[in-house]
This record gives sequence, C-alpha cells and structure tokens, in this order.
Amino acid sequence: MAARPTTPASPKNVRIKPPTPGTPLFGCEHVQLLFSNSQDVMNSSIQYYKMLLRVIFDNTSLVPQTSKGPDGQIITSLTSNYLCLQCSTIVPEEERNKHGNKKSHRFYVDSRSGALFCQFCEDFVWDPTLEELRVRKIGTGSFSSRKRKHEEMFSDTVKDALKDTLKDDPRYISSNTTIASCRADGLRGIYNAGATCYQNVVLQSFLHNPLLRNFYLSDGHQSSDCQVPHCLSCAMDDMFQDFYALESTTGYTAANILSGFWISEKKAFENLVTTKEQDAHEFFQFLAEELHERNGDGKRPETGSEHSCNCIIHQTFYGKLQSQTTCQHCGGVTNAVESFLDLSLGLENLSQKRGKKAPKNGPTLTLQECLDDEYIKSDKCEYRCRNCNSSQQARRDHSIKLLPNVLSIQLKRFEFKQGSRDRAASKISTKVQFPLQLNMLPYTTRGRVSDTRESQELGRSCTYDLLSVVEHVGEIDTGHYVTYSRVGDQVR
Repeated sequence: MAARPTTPASPKNVRIKPPTPGTPLFGCEHVQLLFSNSQDVMNSSIQYYKMLLRVIFDNTSLVPQTSKGPDGQIITSLTSNYLCLQCSTIVPEEERNKHGNKKSHRFYVDSRSGALFCQFCEDFVWDPTLEELRVRKIGTGSFSSRKRKHEEMFSDTVKDALKDTLKDDPRYISSNTTIASCRADGLRGIYNAGATCYQNVVLQSFLHNPLLRNFYLSDGHQSSDCQVPHCLSCAMDDMFQDFYALESTTGYTAANILSGFWISEKKAFENLVTTKEQDAHEFFQFLAEELHERNGDGKRPETGSEHSCNCIIHQTFYGKLQSQTTCQHCGGVTNAVESFLDLSLGLENLSQKRGKKAPKNGPTLTLQECLDDEYIKSDKCEYRCRNCNSSQQARRDHSIKLLPNVLSIQLKRFEFKQGSRDRAASKISTKVQFPLQLNMLPYTTRGRVSDTRESQELGRSCTYDLLSVVEHVGEIDTGHYVTYSRVGDQVR
C-alpha cells in the first residue's frame, strides 16, 4: 500500500507572552491593534522583529546606522536610526514621521538598542512579547528559551577542551562577565557654570579617551605628591576619580579646572577668564599644553618645531607633519618636519567652489574631500633655493610623517570677511559628512610611495575609529557646544 503523501508543514503560529499580574499584555493599544489584526500579521510582525534584532546585534553596527537620504545619498549616522517594522526602510529620526505619514507605517525599531517605537504614542513602548525576544537576543545571542545543564551536554574530556577554546571567545566572555553599572562608565554630566559649555565638551572628550582614562586611573599623575599650586593635572586626576570611582550620577562641577585657568598668571589664558562664550578648540589646545607641562619635560612646544616628549599628551595626541618643497628650476628637494597637536582643515575655499553647483539647501562636503584638499593637492610657492642660490618657483606638498594614537581634527568654520571698517567674523555652515572609520594612509608620507600589497597592510594600521565629536550649534556670537562620545558600543 502506497504511503500517504505528506502535506507541507504549516508555519508555527506565534503566541503573545501570557499575562503577568501587574504587567500589561501589550506595549500600547496600537501594538494591540496590530497584533489583533490577524494571526498572519502577528506572525509576520514578530518574525520580522526577530530579523531586525539579528541585523542590529549580529552584524556590524554600520548596517543599521546607515540610511539613504532624500536625495539618494548614503548617510551613516552617529545617533540612532529607525528600522521600520512594516517594511525594509531605515530612516533617521528627522525622516521618521515623513515615512510614517507616507506609508502609514507607525512602528520602528531603534538601531542601537532594538527597542520598539510607536509613532502614535511618539515614544518607545515596552511590549512584553517583543521585549522578551530582545532580552534573549542580547543575553544569549539567540531567541531560544531551552536550556540544558553543561554536565549533561558534554563529557569531562570535551568540557576541558571546550573551556580552553572558549576562553578567547568574545561572546563567552561577555555572557560570563558582570558589567559595571552605568555610573561606573563615566556617564555623568558637567554643570554649565555660566557659558562654560566650550570647556565641558572638551573635558567630556578627555574623560572618554581610553588613553587618558587609563593614565589617570593608574596613578599616572600622583596628585598626593604634586607640589604645584592649582595644578590642572591634579584637577584632571580628581575628575577622573570622581567619574569612574564614585557611585554618583549627579552632575559634576569642574570648579578646580576653571579655577586653575582663572588663577593662572599666563597671558595665554586671559581670554578664558570671562563669563563669555569662548572657542572649544582654543581651550583644547590650552588644556593639552598645560597637561604636557605638568606631566612632561616642562618645555612649551614651539610652533614649527619637531618637539618630542614622552608625556601622556604627546603619546596620545601628537604626530608629525612633513612639508616637501621641490624647486621647479633644478628639481632640488627640501624637507621640513614639525610636530602637531591636531589637524586644521579649511572649509572656505571648498565651500565656495562647491556652492556654485550646490542645491538650494547648500553644499555638502566630506571629511575626505577636506583632507584631500590639504594633503593630496600641491601648492605653488616661491622660495629661495639653496642649489640655485636664488628665489625660484616651487611646488610644496604636505603629508603626515607620523600619525598619533588619537587623531584630533578641527574644521575651520570661522572666517573673517573684510568690511568697510574692520574685519567681520562669520561662521561657515557648510555640512561636512564624516565616517565612523577613517583610513589616513593616503595622507601619510609612506602611503604615497607604498605598493598595493603594502598599502593594504598599512591601511589596517592607519584606520581610526571615531571616538568623540564636538559640535557648535548656532551663530558665531551666540550658540552652544555639544559633544558625542563613544562609550563601549554606544554613543552618548
């Protein structure tokens, strides 16, 4: 007798989490309407939510953090994107309502946390069914709730071998490690003591710099033995201890940092002794210089010199630039090397060139274009050639001879326009897009002469991960500084 043909297996129907006393059955009434529409809609919604969680937690963070702009341009965002639960669209926060109104899609998933956002409620909602899936995915890497004892699964020999192989497994380490609370991660605000936001953003970027953090938390500067009055490095040491040791989440008052600048007799710090808004980049330079003098050889770095020091500031921020001048008459080459604390990239010329072809909302540049303009293109100049013993036309090329451990880049957004009486300052508002990872090899001295294979190997060692961003919001005379810093896998 012939066997009865088997019927195709039906997809397993998803069930919502059983009600718990004191806990709502759904995240909100709108989620309830979605899940109550039909069993097929519930199945597809939950299965798609699980797929989005895999995209967020199993892949590189670049995937959920990348969206397509209104003009079709690919944009990678520092802040959270929103993955639509009802289609494959990924939108930034400012495009979320537009997409929802156009497609009548009202539910989104946060690209960093996997949390559910309801556009009707205009807030994140805690749905027991979806939240259980999210917690399982974060905790175990899967959605399965089945557990078996370790002893039942493996023999003694296999268990011993397994322990050795799992020691270096990142997932095993993370699942068997107790993570400190957020208050121990330096997540703490700094009070604005009257237009001091320009100082606060720099201090926050220092606090979340792993090299500086490790230096101060390992007694790199021992404030108990320091005899310098009003020492800024002692104040930094106290601040690191408060942020990473004290169990406090309240705001921090950087009074010691402020008083260190205000009491200082250095003329360079006179501009900071005021309640008016100042430049964050200028404060960064002053603070780095002061910390160098307190922790290094005590010598002030001279502009244009190849100054070297083994202090924490030089180990962290300082690199070396090379300027190569080639005589157009005899071909003689002159090289000059100088140390740098940060790279300053001009925007005015590029903005003017791009502005002629830009759309109505203004030109958009990329960080790579700004670097190309500074370190790829050559400049024409006139200099006195030693071989010719006379002034000659020359070509000057700039490149980075030594990259620092932490690369600081400043965009020159302030320009001075010649007015009728004096030079009026204004702010260049051109948008500049920057990546989460930056390969600096094309801008190095060695990168210009290396072959393809060597370039691939060097490229990996010359790639930077974005650590902090300091942004000025507003006009040149009024505005506010904000900062974004990487804390583990999160941006705060």
